[in-house]
Amino acid sequence: MSILTNPQLWASTLAMAVPLALPAIGGTFSERTGVVNIAMEGIMLMGAFFGVSFAYWTHSAWLGAIGGMLMGGLLSAVFAWAAIRLAADQVVLGMAINIFAAGLTTFLLDTVFGYGGTPPDTPQLPTWSIPGLSHIPFVGAFFTNQSVLVYIMLILVGLSHWFLFHTRLGLRMRAVGENPLAADTAGLNVWRLRYTGVIIGGLLSALGGVYLSLGILNSFDVNMTNGRGYIALAAMIFGKWTPLGSFGASLLFGFATALGIALQGNGISANLLGMLPYVLTILALAGLVGRSKPPAADGIPYTPQR
Repeated sequence: MSILTNPQLWASTLAMAVPLALPAIGGTFSERTGVVNIAMEGIMLMGAFFGVSFAYWTHSAWLGAIGGMLMGGLLSAVFAWAAIRLAADQVVLGMAINIFAAGLTTFLLDTVFGYGGTPPDTPQLPTWSIPGLSHIPFVGAFFTNQSVLVYIMLILVGLSHWFLFHTRLGLRMRAVGENPLAADTAGLNVWRLRYTGVIIGGLLSALGGVYLSLGILNSFDVNMTNGRGYIALAAMIFGKWTPLGSFGASLLFGFATALGIALQGNGISANLLGMLPYVLTILALAGLVGRSKPPAADGIPYTPQR
């Protein structure tokens, strides 16, 4: 059987897309309201670490996932406060958040759990197979023994697209990202909508980190996001700041990761294979950023006129 016709490769592609799609969609919410968010890497790390920590302390992977999301949401609220109210440089602020989260999670891992790392008996989120669908040839592999977060991610993709483009609140959020002065004049609370977008983005980014630590594994490792937050940023741009586009781009990058894993043991250097997602990120950005148009007020601080 050819590698490309192996259903497990495509099932793995879907699984590998989850930690990219969730923060990419989260970043879409943030940037659609006008706040550039490159802090997704750090927020993912916070979600991953505290997801494992709360799962271990409460003996529940679900409570761990909720705890990880809340901590990511809290960090994103701090980011939002500095970016929106204090009008701090959003790119510099995002990088500071990433560095802070990397250092904090490393320190807490050693301090709380010691050099042995997180305990091996930490609960893990369940895997599900969907009855009926899992028995369909080829397609069934997509719905067999996948983490529950894979299915949640698919639901969130559809809900996010509907919310942003087919609801009144979604329209308002997009309005403040395009023309905050006009939105303010129309009576919309620009700051409140921007806070909402950034915090939603933080919750989804943290859930992407939770997937790494509780969906794939039941442990945390230093810098386990391994640059996925930055790839998610590229997926968001590649997807033209839309949930469906971000998901499609995440599948492309997930395929590069899955293909690299599938090709291991075929005489190709594992280091070269590990570069595939990052090379694809560079090629995608180099070829498409110039043709992708962000929201008009993206990254521009705004002071309410009232």
